[in-house]
Amino acid sequence: MDCEVEDMTTKIDYKDLKKNDRIKSNQLGTPITGKLLESPKQGKGLKKVLLIWSNGEEIGMFNEAGSVYANQVIAVERDGQWFAITNYPGAIPDQDDMLAQLMANPSLINK
Repeated sequence: MDCEVEDMTTKIDYKDLKKNDRIKSNQLGTPITGKLLESPKQGKGLKKVLLIWSNGEEIGMFNEAGSVYANQVIAVERDGQWFAITNYPGAIPDQDDMLAQLMANPSLINK
């Protein structure tokens, strides 16, 4: 694959995804590329399950359309660069800040 998800430092909000965006998802365990077949925006809210086209042949499986949970869409490609997805439905608010605080002060973990 072009870029590993762990190397991405820039992020994009889930609400900014659009139909036909090239994405990476981890619903099969290993991240694979695919394409959004629908926009995550639904009326005034956001969908928790999306229809995507999965390129399963990247890991020896079949290419097919299917549904994935919002948290399984892990990256989106914009202008040739991969961006991590943040603020998907059901995500803990400010999860990146919370994780940074825990890493800076490990004594908070055992309380």
